[in-house]
Amino acid sequence: MGTWLRMAHAIDWLSARFAVLASWLILGSCVVSAGNATVRYLIDNSSNAWLELQWYMFAGIVMLGAPYVLKVNEHVRVDIIYGRLAPRSRAWIDLLGLIIFLMPATVLFLYMAWPFFWESFVSGEMSNNAGGLPRWWVKVVMPVGFAMLALQGLAEIVKRIGYLRGLYPMDTQYERPLQ
Repeated sequence: MGTWLRMAHAIDWLSARFAVLASWLILGSCVVSAGNATVRYLIDNSSNAWLELQWYMFAGIVMLGAPYVLKVNEHVRVDIIYGRLAPRSRAWIDLLGLIIFLMPATVLFLYMAWPFFWESFVSGEMSNNAGGLPRWWVKVVMPVGFAMLALQGLAEIVKRIGYLRGLYPMDTQYERPLQ
């Protein structure tokens, strides 16, 4: 189990690095948005490339930030019962949810996203908009993001098993979302 937990911590570290990149993309998106609006209103000029760059960055924020959100246990969950349960019961629910729902979905999405990206990359697909950007730039974040989400899911499974076996001290505090 020790090797598996070390692997889980390595995945946690990698997810944190992708989260830093996602954070920088938030700043970049704000700068591009403000710059584009300023140029558009001051000198009546704009470019589709700047608009596309904003949504490319948004895709990166979501897809590269999602594994870290799972790591820090801030993902969306249905908590009708969850918040009232004992920590071990919550760990079991997390474990089953990760195995039954998250892992099959991320593997399926990764399987579907790779050819979607690859065809775009090989063909040199460009945006249909005048002055648009290459499309593979945004499409590559899908397989990367789903692969990282699957890896983080695996890390969370390992940590839950370690917790349930008494080998891993996991923070089981649950804060009910603000309503």
